[in-house]
Amino acid sequence: MFKQFIGWKFLLVGAAVLIIVGTIWYVSSLARKIEDEETRKVATWVAANRELLQAPDEANLNLAVEIITNNTTIPVIITDREGHIIDSRNLDTVRISHDPQYIEDELTTFRRQHRPFIMEIDARNNLYNYIYYGDSLILKQVRYYPYIQLMVVALFVSIMLIALTSSNRAVQNLVWVGMAKETAHQLGTPLSSIEAWIELLKETEGNELMATELTKDVDRLKLITERFSKIGSVPQLEEKDVILQVNNMMQYIKKRAPQKVVFTIHTQEAEMPAMISPSLFDWVIENLLKNALDAMEGKGSIDIFIESHPAHIIIDITDTGKGIPKGNFEKVFKPGFSTKKRGWGLGLSLAKRIIDEYHKGRLIVKSSELGKGTTFRIWLRK
Repeated sequence: MFKQFIGWKFLLVGAAVLIIVGTIWYVSSLARKIEDEETRKVATWVAANRELLQAPDEANLNLAVEIITNNTTIPVIITDREGHIIDSRNLDTVRISHDPQYIEDELTTFRRQHRPFIMEIDARNNLYNYIYYGDSLILKQVRYYPYIQLMVVALFVSIMLIALTSSNRAVQNLVWVGMAKETAHQLGTPLSSIEAWIELLKETEGNELMATELTKDVDRLKLITERFSKIGSVPQLEEKDVILQVNNMMQYIKKRAPQKVVFTIHTQEAEMPAMISPSLFDWVIENLLKNALDAMEGKGSIDIFIESHPAHIIIDITDTGKGIPKGNFEKVFKPGFSTKKRGWGLGLSLAKRIIDEYHKGRLIVKSSELGKGTTFRIWLRK
């Protein structure tokens, strides 16, 4: 389903790009045609003005006058040989009267847009004027309005894609939450049965050690069940000593780690109380420590630095493992991302969600260097 959604998303984006490219090409072609037509109209207008100036008294000038008066859309500025403005047509007369610089600015714009026409006044005396013209309002609308429309369409498409992505992510979250809660529910029944069998073992002489070890494993399974059951619901935060919580989890992992891995906690405080969900917070520390162990391949050191600040606590977990490429700093927290052959790639994703959403803190990759190690940082509110 997710792959189909991704496929449809790229298909929609591709179709949108084709529509945009096609629209821009068509609009550009149409604008060029209108521009050519306006250039011909200005040439005709110039010819009509020349005829009006040079025609004998008895000539019929009705057509020339009609051509000149019919130009009500294309803005025109007439200058002499020295560039002094003589006359103008189809400009904002109100702005001309209030802002002398307006017509000069328009002339500068016209010079950039089109080459001027030269209109002879008196060939013998070498008198002539320059006719500068600009784009009509219709041409400007044809050129620029489609881009505005495309921006609006792009905005709506973006909103639609964001909505679809959010909806898909919400569905995925519901699936994961449902799986987690169902797993917790399914584990409950066999755990109760195993506890009953342990009680029977305790009553039989000689099975005390076996019963004790089985009890530890059952307690561990209960903790895992509790963690799964809390996914998707708002956990109850309790005031706990963060140093004690981290140390207990470190000791648990240390017993199961290779002997060549050295664990050390660095802190200047005896205790650091903070509002946390103990079982979920322990899960985060466990995931980060296991991730560090996987990166070190059996030897190295894991250092945990815990600092207290007025409003928050910072926990840095540093390993001497193989490191993470800088381009993967954000990817490591995405569901399914994993560099290991085994596993679902959910550990760091769940850890970040627990810290960011449930504890209103932050979990980031503070730093990493290939071949030297990585530091994960937890920013936790007090």
